[in-house]
Amino acid sequence: MDIDNLVRMANRIGEFFAALPDAREAQAGVAGHLQRFWEPRMRRQIVEHVEQRGGAGLSALVREAIAAHRDQLLPAAER
Repeated sequence: MDIDNLVRMANRIGEFFAALPDAREAQAGVAGHLQRFWEPRMRRQIVEHVEQRGGAGLSALVREAIAAHRDQLLPAAER
């Protein structure tokens, strides 16, 4: 899938969870949504985008959520 599209989608998810008052809860919400609703290939691409390109274009909340919850987003078999 096109990384620019994944970045846009992830940022929209981040916008929703940014309304939560607790930053860690917002990060967990973003990561949980990605885990539940994105297929493994999409999650792998967005994690690689953060690791290899610093998450260019992603909001700070989304970048932090992906970095903090990397192991949740990529099961051991996919690492």
